Amino acid sequence: MSFSKILTHWYSVNKRQLPWRETTNPYNIWLSEIILQQTQIKQGLPYYEAFVSAFPTVFDLADANEEEVLKLWQGLGYYSRARNLHAAAKYVATELQGEFPKDFNGLLKLKGVGDYTASAIASICYNEVCAVVDGNVYRVLSRYFGIDTPINTTKGAKEFKLLAQELIDKKDPATFNQAIMEFGAVQCKPKGPDCTVCPLEESCMAYNKGRISDLPVKLKGAKVKKKYFNFLVIITPEATTVLEQRQGKGIWQNLYQFPLIESAKALDHEELKLELEKQKIFGECAFELSLYNKEEIVHKLSHQHLYTQFWIIEVGNGFNAPVPVSEIETYPVPVLIGNFIEEFNF
Repeated sequence: MSFSKILTHWYSVNKRQLPWRETTNPYNIWLSEIILQQTQIKQGLPYYEAFVSAFPTVFDLADANEEEVLKLWQGLGYYSRARNLHAAAKYVATELQGEFPKDFNGLLKLKGVGDYTASAIASICYNEVCAVVDGNVYRVLSRYFGIDTPINTTKGAKEFKLLAQELIDKKDPATFNQAIMEFGAVQCKPKGPDCTVCPLEESCMAYNKGRISDLPVKLKGAKVKKKYFNFLVIITPEATTVLEQRQGKGIWQNLYQFPLIESAKALDHEELKLELEKQKIFGECAFELSLYNKEEIVHKLSHQHLYTQFWIIEVGNGFNAPVPVSEIETYPVPVLIGNFIEEFNF
């Protein structure tokens, strides 16, 4: 039995029942694929269901304001995905009259859609012979064929795409693509796969050479930067606070946060108090300062680690803090801020 036949047979027996597998509607497939980028299914499923409920069609999503979309996305991370999702929905709704492009090349024109996502939609919705290559596919192919080429290089991306394109079932590309991704997620897992029940065991190069833990190969990225964040959680006698919307092109663009002082190292009580007085943040208003978390909260992003302290600042009368604390949960915030809000329980 061929490689593709073994995988599709395995899939027919072992596939998980998921809502986007019950449709070929390109809106639903596109939505699921964007949500599941860099996100495991168990985490992404509730978000998919929430988006479909809030925005049943691409027109509904296009008509939403960005804050609604970001709020619903809160906790998934990589917020540029949400902004691109919203932009693509507007493009499809207004420029394409709600009709998604019907081939790989057309789908690539949508904001936030790359080779993998376009291949998935084109094959699942339109049966186009386009092989998908995601983290799961890299792992399956590199182990089965014993390929050492680093997957996070231009050479690796081309090599694995060509191989996947050779292997894909030309008559049923949709099932093959879903099968190989599911196989990587469920059977050929990153750590501790149970090779004794693997239908590819006998001919798997990595298994036969004892290289399961070595493959796939990935080059180490740049050194992770450390940053020190001091969030100012301001509370007035009127039970109001301050939230600021982040600008620029950072990962938290357009999300809200408490006023932030970034420092070169962790600050103690006196150091932060001097900084606040130096910047005259509270003018002539009296304030009391206390540290909420006794140990720094380390928030790990792909390129930096944020060593975070939340400072509770009770301010006297006369300070302008426009956000009622009763409304604070309606604002879209990064998960780091969201976790604090939930724990502090204003």
